[in-house]
Amino acid sequence: MAAAAAATFLPHTPTPRRRLAVAVHSPTRRRLSLVFSGPPDGALSVAAAEEKADAGEEAAAAVSAPRGGGGGGGKERRRVVRKAWEKLVRWSRSWRRRNRSDVVETTRKVVVLGGGSFGTAMAAQVAAKKADLEVSMLLRDDLVCRSINHSHINCKYLRDHRLPENITATTSASDALAGADFCFHAVPVQFSSSFLEGISTHVDPKLPFISLSKGLELNTLRTMSQIIPQALGNPRQPFIVLSGPSFAIELMNKLPTAMVVASKDKKLAAAVQQLLASPNLRISTSNDVTGVEIAGALKNVLAIAAGIVEGMHLGNNCMAALVAQGCSEIRWLATKMGAKPTTLSGLSGSGDIMLTCFVNLSRNRNVGLRLGSGEKLDEIMNSMNQVAEGVSTAGAVIALAQKYHVKMPVLTAVARIIDNELTPKKAVMELMNLPQVEEV
Repeated sequence: MAAAAAATFLPHTPTPRRRLAVAVHSPTRRRLSLVFSGPPDGALSVAAAEEKADAGEEAAAAVSAPRGGGGGGGKERRRVVRKAWEKLVRWSRSWRRRNRSDVVETTRKVVVLGGGSFGTAMAAQVAAKKADLEVSMLLRDDLVCRSINHSHINCKYLRDHRLPENITATTSASDALAGADFCFHAVPVQFSSSFLEGISTHVDPKLPFISLSKGLELNTLRTMSQIIPQALGNPRQPFIVLSGPSFAIELMNKLPTAMVVASKDKKLAAAVQQLLASPNLRISTSNDVTGVEIAGALKNVLAIAAGIVEGMHLGNNCMAALVAQGCSEIRWLATKMGAKPTTLSGLSGSGDIMLTCFVNLSRNRNVGLRLGSGEKLDEIMNSMNQVAEGVSTAGAVIALAQKYHVKMPVLTAVARIIDNELTPKKAVMELMNLPQVEEV
């Protein structure tokens, strides 16, 4: 569990290669030294030198530590843990010194397309990086524009949070996009293609697009990495996807959050990482765009299933079994499409699934909960002021599964419930009566 946590919250860096030197023995003292192969230029960093010394001390302590679990052993274990933590902190400081970036310093303007809760939260996150950074939000609603420009509040979403004063809003695409260094796309997937086609003449062909939208286009089964360049008429439009377990309200409250940016362009992913990273937001990088996008789309459908279980009061055993099965189905399809298994067990996979399936702030989970409680889908959707992407994505997921010849019983059941072809109770009965098979 500690290893998993470390993998989530520590950036990946190459592990220095080690070789054990010959142990030097003396009648009164034993010493074991670890020799590290140095960095490319042959110099040993301060952090590596300290690690080398610490390793020797810990090895010596391990040899001399009393056995049998007595009080001395407990004290020694605490000392070893303390040393490990101190070494981790030193490594972190050293890594930050070596990886300083001027991305924030050289960025003058960022544009956010869309004024929903998550787009607003990301605008606030970037605007807080420096006071003279211009953050422009492109919106459709004049009332929200005026509210942001005059009161620094999005009157429709996150109304209890004041936005940084360097955020402005406009309904003019040319004004918003002029001179932008980065563009955050926060328009719902089903409306993205037509929206982007309408503003394409104002988009610089080299402007990096960071997609915040999760889902699949219903009729075409396209992901945002396909929609954005095609809608803009530029197959080489720089693209990054941002995903991971994150609620807008918690970002606004500056609670600790970890996400991942994925791009085929390693340097671009690193630049966006530096643009977004802050004391309350950790950003990992990945080149697995497919894995991050597919996990982000399918988890919304699984969250509806989890909500249905909760709404029907089917218990914790059922919830655990259903989510585990759903995770397997996501893995089967995503890997068939070329995703990396490690992506699916990371922030954009398991991390986002846990958040979306088990937490009441999830819109998709709440749709499922209300369906499980007996409400009709039309009533639910008409009462919501935000988009639950899982509803429109469900049908696309099943079409995609058929294309790749993958069986997805849980996610297929959700699609049939949404299409009003199956009741939640009947769906559960059918799923429980599936053949007893070997777990894969």
